[in-house]
Amino acid sequence: MPSYQVSVKWGKEKFENLEVDTDELPELFKAQLYALTNVAPERQKIMLKGSVLKDDGWGNMKLKNGCMLMMMGTAGELPTAPKEKVVFMEDMSDSQLAGALKLPTGLANLGNTCYMNATVQCLCTVPELNKGLAKYHRRDSGLSRNAPGEQTILAGLKDTFHKINENSDSFPPFFLVQALYQAFPHFAEKNEHGVPMQQDANECWTQFVRILQQQLPGEISDKPENNGSESGSESGAAVKQSSLIDQYFGIHFQSTLKCDEAPDEPESSSNETLYQLSCFIDKDVKYVHTGLKNRLTETINKHSATLGRDAGYTKTSQIDRLPAYLSIQFVRFYYKEKEKINAKILKDVKFPLNLDVFELCTPGLQQKLIPIRDKFKIMDDKKLEEEKKAKLEGKKSEKMEIDEDDKKEYESYSFADDIGSNNSGLYELQAVLTHQGRSSSSGHYVAWIKRSNQSWVKCDDDKISHITAEEVLRLSGGGDWHCAYVLLYGPRRLEKSKETE
Repeated sequence: MPSYQVSVKWGKEKFENLEVDTDELPELFKAQLYALTNVAPERQKIMLKGSVLKDDGWGNMKLKNGCMLMMMGTAGELPTAPKEKVVFMEDMSDSQLAGALKLPTGLANLGNTCYMNATVQCLCTVPELNKGLAKYHRRDSGLSRNAPGEQTILAGLKDTFHKINENSDSFPPFFLVQALYQAFPHFAEKNEHGVPMQQDANECWTQFVRILQQQLPGEISDKPENNGSESGSESGAAVKQSSLIDQYFGIHFQSTLKCDEAPDEPESSSNETLYQLSCFIDKDVKYVHTGLKNRLTETINKHSATLGRDAGYTKTSQIDRLPAYLSIQFVRFYYKEKEKINAKILKDVKFPLNLDVFELCTPGLQQKLIPIRDKFKIMDDKKLEEEKKAKLEGKKSEKMEIDEDDKKEYESYSFADDIGSNNSGLYELQAVLTHQGRSSSSGHYVAWIKRSNQSWVKCDDDKISHITAEEVLRLSGGGDWHCAYVLLYGPRRLEKSKETE
């Protein structure tokens, strides 16, 4: 990896021992200079012996350790963009166009805090999480009451979610950043120049979800929950209040463990709850579904009582309870011992806009999912016929037009006795958290989120812009462009109709 230690002269000031990684785009180096000088990247002109640094790469710059770069540019704020944006979207009425232009509030980058901004912008797409945080009161909520630092983070999340939903220009999440730094000091680490270091977005995601799971109470049902188990709700015990995260993000697994070297040793069974699925990437994984399926069968080593020594075991798992919201992490980073860095797997792994996880479930859960899946099939077949008929007539089917989501009525996506579950095994992509760069300790994180009317927006810190679903699907990796790191799927929702009643 080509890396150099350089100095930069800007007016009367001089900055020494700045690291340049020529595998990264120049915009990352400019962002580092921005933090030191307050000169926006758009205003920076960086030169070396008559050559001017271009935005698309370092090819024209003959760098070497200790060389001096010259920077020109004036510190200060750039002119603000006009508040009213002109956006053309085909086949939309005036009211639909107005609805599509309701953009979320951007979050200002407070010094390599893009990892936190992207995480929060993705999680904010969960309506139930927004409602739960809106009801949060620090003095009387929380399943665990002895964690003031974590409660401060919840207060920061509540405030930040509220600001995102105000649809204003930009918001600096100072309170949430400081709460994160205080609760987890390693997130506040700085480099030798006093600039906050880049952190891992999925680690931030995991910490936020853990705190929400421990502190934010869930919804209370008057029916006993069976959490998707095969035994049904007949034997349900007394109703108890669980966490909102347990309800809407909790994935329950049934696992069996079989000793490969002692066939007569009895199998052992276990149950496990996770809040995120992992897609491990190897040479054979080209699609996210393959990576998820491969993970359900793994080989581990443990002590065998039968053999009196460590032996190989095969662990086989199946999903016994699906949550409404399914979080999937691409395991892209690994530690290179020689270079002592967290390197990145850039391989292209495709992911769909619509995900079906029926195949990953236990037979008992599959049987429970079938009734709603049959209703979806009826609805999809009807839409397909309407589209074929409209195409033959040279018209546009009403079902092909973009509708206002708030005018539709939907059936419940959860089982009646299990708040926050998924009763079909069908999901729709609603947020993607991406990373651009070669290491988890560098690069840049961005959130790509689905809005109403099937439109998508790119949340690059405080820069919010419209994008297409096709652009989202191009985030699958394979190069130095943004590639998916965390996917967030929500429940596919079934419209109410005479056929589905």
